[in-house]
Amino acid sequence: MDALDTRLLTTMRAHPRIGLTELARLLGVARGTVQARVEKLTARGIIADFGPTVDAARAGYPILAFVSLQIAQGRLTEAVEALRGVPEILEVHGTSGQHDLLCRVVARSTDHLQDVIAAILASPAVQRTDTTIALSTQIPYRIEPLLDAAVRTG
Repeated sequence: MDALDTRLLTTMRAHPRIGLTELARLLGVARGTVQARVEKLTARGIIADFGPTVDAARAGYPILAFVSLQIAQGRLTEAVEALRGVPEILEVHGTSGQHDLLCRVVARSTDHLQDVIAAILASPAVQRTDTTIALSTQIPYRIEPLLDAAVRTG
C-alpha cells in the first residue's frame, strides 16, 4: 500500500456512498486509477466489503458484552459450530491465555443477555464463560490511524 491507497481508503470510509468519479475528483486522480486501485485492494482482501455498517444498539440490541469461553479439550470445532447458531454472537476470536474463545455479543436487555449466555452454555463443548458488559465505547472501530502509520513507516 502507498499514500494514494491510504487516501483512497480513508476517503471511502469517510464517504461510504461515494461514487468512483467523485472519489477520483476528491483525490485528484483519474477515474480509471481509482477503479484499478479499488479492484486491486479488493482482490488482495484489504477492502473486505462494501456493505453498510449496522449499529446493533439502534437496531434494538443496546447491550454489548464480551464473553470469554473455555472449551473442552479437543472440542473447538464443535463449540464453534454451536456458536454459529446463536444470532446474537457477532464475532468469535480464538485467543491465547486462560480462555479459548472471545465472543462479541449483543442483547436487547440484561435478561436477554442471560438467555444468550445460557444458549452458549447449552453446548457440551463449552465448559465455562466469563462475561464483561461494555458500559460505553471510548474509541469506536477505526482503521485510519493504522493506515496513516503504515504509510509513514512503510
